[in-house]
Amino acid sequence: MLPSSLPTPRLRDPDSVPVLRWGIVGPGWIAERFVKSLRENTRQQIVAVASRSRERAADFARTWSIPGAFGDVQEMLALDRLDAVYVATPHNHHYPDALKVIEAGKHVLIEKPLALNAREAADLGERARARNLLCMEAMWCDFLPKYDVLSQLLADGALGDVHSLIADHGEHFTTDHRIFNPDLAGGPMLDLGSYLVGLSVKVAGKPKKVIAIGQPAPGGRVNGQTSMLFEHGNGMHAVLNTTLFSNTPCAATIAGRDATLVLPGPFYNPGPFTLTASDGSRTLTFEDPKNRYDQLYHEAIHFAWCVGEGLRESPIRPLQATLDTLSTMDEVRRQIGVRFNEERD
Repeated sequence: MLPSSLPTPRLRDPDSVPVLRWGIVGPGWIAERFVKSLRENTRQQIVAVASRSRERAADFARTWSIPGAFGDVQEMLALDRLDAVYVATPHNHHYPDALKVIEAGKHVLIEKPLALNAREAADLGERARARNLLCMEAMWCDFLPKYDVLSQLLADGALGDVHSLIADHGEHFTTDHRIFNPDLAGGPMLDLGSYLVGLSVKVAGKPKKVIAIGQPAPGGRVNGQTSMLFEHGNGMHAVLNTTLFSNTPCAATIAGRDATLVLPGPFYNPGPFTLTASDGSRTLTFEDPKNRYDQLYHEAIHFAWCVGEGLRESPIRPLQATLDTLSTMDEVRRQIGVRFNEERD
């Protein structure tokens, strides 16, 4: 039966977690929003930034009043006053950069996806465990209040048996964007498709059957569009599409026997959703300000809490969820014939 009201998001007070001293690797677009969100909503300290360009690191440090700027990651990692590092470099740099952080004995939060593939992600997880460090994927939507309410509804069985998930994520990019660059693991899967596959895994676990078809971008250097059909162990079918060719609604629908949950686009962003009884008798609405990346701080607060509790796995985004998502994307890429340059080597 539909509950009388929606669950309350289980939010952790930012002042209740340890204050970590953070370093940033990769002072780009998402790092700017990460720092801004932490500055405005938490007591977490950003103490250093590193880039392959010392000038770029210095510019970022000046903009955000960060005391340390380095032209080499190893120089930054030599700091004693560093507890954790946020890796926000391009996808194919996540693994080597995070490996340096782990070898330096620092906790690491890595932008999604954790690595190019499940093999690299598993290696990072094993190395972090061996050094008693937290290695967590920054799949930011999983830490949003909206997704916490969604998780509670699924755990409580509010939708009944879930049979269908339909979701899309398409954006139009100009051809000079990095997403068209094969040297930066281009194509839609890691940037856009990871949200789709991650949601499907969150709702119903790793799929037992995967069917995928792809279409190359003009010039054939990267994949341009992928459509996926998953069959999960509970019988749920997921119908997913991601494309670089067009802007699509970026919405998601999770349909159960008793109720249907609709997340307007972008489904992975802060925002509202509706839960409607299958007989149409009642609708519950979750309201959330659409402040997008202002809510990036939730992942950092959870990360700091995990460190304070001595946890080496996040209960919200455990390594297995990351591995299930990446191994599913590995199979999708195998079927559509996409290999990244690093995998060919």
